[in-house]
Amino acid sequence: MLSVLLALAPVFIIIVVGIWLRQAKFLDIGFWRPAEQLTYFVLFPALLVSTLGTADLGGLGEVLPMVAAIWVAILGMTTALVLLRPVTGPSGPKFSSVIQGVIRQNSYIGLATAAAFYGGDGVAAAAVALVAIVPLANVISVVVITRYASSGSPSVRGILGQLARNPLIVAVILGLALNLSGIGIPIVFDSVLRILGNAALAFGLLAVGAALDLNSLRASGRVAATTCGLKLILMPAITFAACLAFGAVGMLGFIAVMFNGLPTATNSYILARQLGGDATLMAGLITLQTALSAITLPLVLGGLTAMGW
Repeated sequence: MLSVLLALAPVFIIIVVGIWLRQAKFLDIGFWRPAEQLTYFVLFPALLVSTLGTADLGGLGEVLPMVAAIWVAILGMTTALVLLRPVTGPSGPKFSSVIQGVIRQNSYIGLATAAAFYGGDGVAAAAVALVAIVPLANVISVVVITRYASSGSPSVRGILGQLARNPLIVAVILGLALNLSGIGIPIVFDSVLRILGNAALAFGLLAVGAALDLNSLRASGRVAATTCGLKLILMPAITFAACLAFGAVGMLGFIAVMFNGLPTATNSYILARQLGGDATLMAGLITLQTALSAITLPLVLGGLTAMGW
C-alpha cells in the first residue's frame, strides 16, 4: 500500500497545487482557460502520438479483453441506471448529469496514474483504453442529455463530427497508424513531440485542480453522494469482475479497473451546460469525486497490487 500511496501522491499534490494557484489568484484568472485548451489540443495529443508512435505494439491483440471489460462496465451501468430511473426518480437534467458522473473519466489523472505505475508501457495501454472509453462515453452522454434533458434529439452526424474532432482520439489513431504502418516518427519530430508531451501531465493535473469549483460542494446532496458511490466504488468493482471473466489481468486489468474508478471528466460540466443538463450538480460531482478519489483510488489500486497486478 505504501508504494501505491507514493506513486499516487505526486498526482494529487499537483492537483492541490492547481487548486491553490486558482484560489490564491497567483496567476491571472484568464490564464486557466487557454492553459486547459493548450493541454487538451496540443500537449496531450503530443504525448499520445509520441508514446504510441514508438511503442512496442507486438501484443496489441492482448488489449481486447481490457477493452471488453471497460465496455461491459460502462454499458451495464448505463443500462441499469436507465431501467431504474422510474424508481429512483431524478429529473431529466439531473439524471443526465448522474450518467456523466458515472461513466466518464478524467483522462489527465488516468494517464498520469498509468505513467506513475507502469511508465511508457502504462501510458501506451492507457491510450488504447482512451480509444475504447472516449467515443462510447461521449455518445452515451450526448444521447442521454438530449433524450432526458433537452427538447431536441441526438444527431448522428453531430455525434460523429464531435468524435472526429476529439484531439485525443485523433492523436491515438495517428500514433497507432505511424507505428503499425512502419513509417514511424522522424527523429526531429519525435524530439519535439517528447518535449511537448513532457509538459502534458503537469499542465493537465494543474488544470484539473484549477477547474474544481469548491463552492459547488454546497449543492451536493443525496444524489451526488449516491453517484460518487456508484462511480468510485461500484464501477471499479464491476470492471474488476469483468476483467476476471475476460482474462484481462496484470497491467491491462489494472488499467481497466483504474480508468473506470477515476473521477468524472472536468469537461462534463461544459457538455451539461451546453446541452441542457444539470450543470450545478455536474460541477459538484466533478469536485466531490476528485476529492474522494484521493481516498478511493489508493484503496482500489492497493488491492490490485496486492493481487500481483
